[in-house]
Amino acid sequence: MPVDGSHPDYAKVGALPDNQFVNPIGEGADPWVIRDPNNERYLWCFSDGNRGISIHTSKNLTSFGQKHLVWKAPESGPYSKEVWAPELHYLNERWYIYFAASDGQNKNHLAYALKSKTKDPLGEYDLHGPFQTGDTKEQNLWAIDMTPLQHKGKLYALWSGWDGPETDRQFLYIAEMASPTKLAGKRVRICDNLDYPWEKTEGGASGRGLNEGPQILKNGKHTYLIYSCGASWLPSYKLGQLELTGDDPLDPASWRKRKGSIFQSSKETFGVGHSCFVKSPDGSEWWHIFHAKRDPKPGWRRAIFVQPFKFHRDGRPLFGRPFPSGQVHPRPAGEKTSQLNPPYHSDLSSDHSLYGHHQFYQVTDDGLRLGSSQSKLINDYRSGEKIVFHDQAPQDFTASVTLDFHNNRKGRGAGLLFRVTAPSVGYDAHRGYFVGVKPSQNSVLLGKMDGSGWKELRRITLPIEVSKKHQLSVTGIGPEFTISLNGSQLLTHTDRDYQKGTIGLRVVDIPTTFSDLKITKP
Repeated sequence: MPVDGSHPDYAKVGALPDNQFVNPIGEGADPWVIRDPNNERYLWCFSDGNRGISIHTSKNLTSFGQKHLVWKAPESGPYSKEVWAPELHYLNERWYIYFAASDGQNKNHLAYALKSKTKDPLGEYDLHGPFQTGDTKEQNLWAIDMTPLQHKGKLYALWSGWDGPETDRQFLYIAEMASPTKLAGKRVRICDNLDYPWEKTEGGASGRGLNEGPQILKNGKHTYLIYSCGASWLPSYKLGQLELTGDDPLDPASWRKRKGSIFQSSKETFGVGHSCFVKSPDGSEWWHIFHAKRDPKPGWRRAIFVQPFKFHRDGRPLFGRPFPSGQVHPRPAGEKTSQLNPPYHSDLSSDHSLYGHHQFYQVTDDGLRLGSSQSKLINDYRSGEKIVFHDQAPQDFTASVTLDFHNNRKGRGAGLLFRVTAPSVGYDAHRGYFVGVKPSQNSVLLGKMDGSGWKELRRITLPIEVSKKHQLSVTGIGPEFTISLNGSQLLTHTDRDYQKGTIGLRVVDIPTTFSDLKITKP
């Protein structure tokens, strides 16, 4: 939570260079990202509030980009709730989204597929399923985390399933597929879920084996199955590895499990798992995408991390240690930044990425609403929700936006971010400046952030009518800033810490609708 005034640990750090980034890059769980084979972009796929599926489009691997809701669950029925871990795959010139869903009771989770009607991943989809993931046609069984494997001209499905009705014992299964939407035969259990003690959910007698989140990673002639194990709700979540060493993926003897965990928590980053893997924009690097817990307490509040990895000379992946939050690293090879050319007018429906819980973000007819949700919140947490534009703003600029507080005075303010770099998930997890309107204290304030702390620079007290809309603007010319509200100049200030960056919008625990954002030359 940010503090009023100045954080005692605020540090002068300067703007982050264009070729660097910090983690986490966004909120979420069970991440999936794929390179679009028909476009120069990444396609991120996420569950939307457990009631739908969204695809985000981005040219970069270090930001989610624009959100597109591609499927919404019905109000009731067997796949209306608990939409988990969707994955987007391109097979036979069509897009398929594999996901799990239930009627609201976890024991009824089954696997489904969406098939695109065209080659457009953002277009319409038809629903198929559920897959027959039980041992007989008459008895379907619990299944989540389905993913495909293409091997020697055949297609297989892998998933995490229960070994019997309501046993709550998760194992990894495989079956051959007749098509991308139908299994061809019975399931086969690949391995035990407790071959090693580190696969247990907890230490001691209370722990049990649990395998889930299978992902295929190929390196030359090697095919690896990377899976998550332990307890997703605890810091002990981690990754294990199986290698396909035989000719038949349906033969458990063809799979060899590695004796030790290949990726686990550190003191700074914990609860790591449910990974996927993708190459950098120029194709020269492999990157590991995973989620991590926001805190060590039991629960599912998570964020998304990305980091590069390499392969050992024997073919296996070397993931290293998870990066800590806020640590600076080089961007993926081939990532590029672009410049924003004013005059620029945004309706706030695209051109930016969100840093905060996705249910506190809504594009409405009136503008972009941050800080409130119209649906039941799932694993939510507050983080000073913000959007940050993809393009870099010129050093000298004027930015203005209209704020609507909807008669709400509670909260710590909302307004404009400028000269922002190093955006991440967290109240002050960015570098740059913020000018905000704070109705609870009838004030407009200016401050700066170093990535973790806040330092207040100036504050002006004046009446703030929350029943009216307000136009907030800032002009930056070199180190000189001019702040205005509703056309009246309030203050000027000089600060030299941050000389470049982009524009963003931010709320600190006060629901606000933003509209009519303009960026012009001063």
